[in-house]
Amino acid sequence: MSLSGRHHKGAGVWRVALTAPDADSAERAAAAIGSWCGAVGAFEISPAGAWQVEGFTAEPLERGAIEAAMALAWLGEAEAPPELSVERVAPRDWLAENQASFQPLTIGRYFVYGSHRRAPVPPGRVGLRIDAATAFGTGEHATTRGCLLALDRIAKRGRRRRVLDMGTGTGILAIAAAKTWRRPVAACDIDPESVRVTARNAAVNGVGSLVAARRADGYRDRSLRRAPPFDLIFANILARPLAAMAPHLARALAPGGIAILSGLLARQERFVLAAHRRLGLALRRRIAIDGWHTLVIARRGAISAPQSSSHLPPSQPREAP
Repeated sequence: MSLSGRHHKGAGVWRVALTAPDADSAERAAAAIGSWCGAVGAFEISPAGAWQVEGFTAEPLERGAIEAAMALAWLGEAEAPPELSVERVAPRDWLAENQASFQPLTIGRYFVYGSHRRAPVPPGRVGLRIDAATAFGTGEHATTRGCLLALDRIAKRGRRRRVLDMGTGTGILAIAAAKTWRRPVAACDIDPESVRVTARNAAVNGVGSLVAARRADGYRDRSLRRAPPFDLIFANILARPLAAMAPHLARALAPGGIAILSGLLARQERFVLAAHRRLGLALRRRIAIDGWHTLVIARRGAISAPQSSSHLPPSQPREAP
């Protein structure tokens, strides 16, 4: 998943905000206001699934134009689009404030921290220096945590030589894989800003030569079509794109390959899995965190069956067969 656009500071900015009932509505709303705002973000705000969607721009916003874009996005839907809030806000460095509040995270073998931390990475951990930025993925969200936990488990079973991170965001997953195996990783995103952020983060993490960040419109990108199949693919996107891209993922996945899918809510799992099962891919592991599911899939028989589920508090990751 990626968050497009750059932050603004200085002369004050215009802000448009709304509360969406679920991730699908948040995605639709973010796309609708994206053409009017230089930076757009969407964040889950309640266990029930509600999302806060915000857009910022240095230019004055026309409420009527944004409402028209929202109405078009909701065309054919039974419910009306969410109510908008449009206001001018005082100048603040939102990005710097977010970075300062980012606390280090231990996720499996990985230790995720921001540049404001001066202490060394704890012994035995793989350090991932990722600042809050204009792209998605600092490890705080359940989807990114689920992917890192899945990667930690896979890394215990052996080496993966060809890795693809589709929808790379900040590049955190690509960087984690590159630092784990010291192997080249392809990191792709449709958003040029995510590509820029990924390249910068790879460099500060010492794997700039291993992470190849590039703009790509999914698996149809020419460089990916010509590349040999991958034996590990990350796709932390959203449920609908995951299902739509399933045939392309299946073609890009090598025999014996594993894919880590995330960005889907628990209720969306059946829909996403059905699209992949039709192509001979089977669920091997599920990691559930705060209502979000991360799925580890493989060609049938490619890896051993999952272990029995563990029962942990709702705020902790939970694995099930």
